[in-house]
Amino acid sequence: MKKTFLKFEHWTTEFSTLVACLMLAIASALGMFQIVTRFVLEQPAEWSEILIRLSLIWMVFMGIPMAFRQGAMVSVDVLYRWSPPKIRRVLDWVVCIAALALIAVIIWWGLDYSLRGRVQSMAGLESISMFWGYVAMPVGGVFAAIGIIGNLIDPKRNELETAQ
Repeated sequence: MKKTFLKFEHWTTEFSTLVACLMLAIASALGMFQIVTRFVLEQPAEWSEILIRLSLIWMVFMGIPMAFRQGAMVSVDVLYRWSPPKIRRVLDWVVCIAALALIAVIIWWGLDYSLRGRVQSMAGLESISMFWGYVAMPVGGVFAAIGIIGNLIDPKRNELETAQ
């Protein structure tokens, strides 16, 4: 069961990281497009700014699962370094529960905002509903929760290895 969940978690975290990287690439390309249209062609494309903002929102919420999985998001380095091994495991559970509580709030309110915002349209892109901006919160939150549980089962502490 543990191995199956970790395999599933690995797949979901890799997928969310890929989406985050794709969103960063889209934001960068649209930023360059916006510079060219605004300053070279002197015909600004207002829609590109909204899509940049939207892609950055998705990038952040889809990148959070990798940070949680690597143990780099919610970090209590000093306590962890000074604690004996048995206390470290208790600390892992406390951090996991606190992180899951935060993610549960993000999922709950993100879903609420998404459902309420589906009747709104984005300024500059009236054909796109605000639902697509807000739904990044619950979607990213679900992926993050999987990463948090994965980190509890199989801890990785890459930030502790590089910190001096």
